[in-house]
Amino acid sequence: MSQVKPSAVTPFLTFTGQAEEAMNLYTSVFENSEIIRITRYGPGEHGEEGSVIHASFSLNGQAFMCIDSSVKHDWTFTPAISLHSFFETEEEIRRVYEELSRGGQILMPLASYPFSKMFGWISDRYGVTWQLQLAGS
Repeated sequence: MSQVKPSAVTPFLTFTGQAEEAMNLYTSVFENSEIIRITRYGPGEHGEEGSVIHASFSLNGQAFMCIDSSVKHDWTFTPAISLHSFFETEEEIRRVYEELSRGGQILMPLASYPFSKMFGWISDRYGVTWQLQLAGS
């Protein structure tokens, strides 16, 4: 995937210095994932030298973009919007849940709920929230 379609809706994540670290984690956790492109701030530019001015990556075929914001702001990620993913096996959902919840916060433990045989909702160490669900449940 080298280019996003003009009509595509692509999640855009704004970090404050952790964009590359987050992309590395996410692409290592989800199968069929890759970092596509990273553009960094250079010397004398508006952002911290070496930080991410713009990047694109994919998680199991879904395109994402992200940056390290050069502007200080009071907002961050919120559970009001989360990334949802279905998994084929219990082993896979458990592995991803463990990796993404490490250093983060558990909003709903990985368990059986009336709406799903296995579901978990977490905020990862960067504040991005994930809803993980076993497919077919």
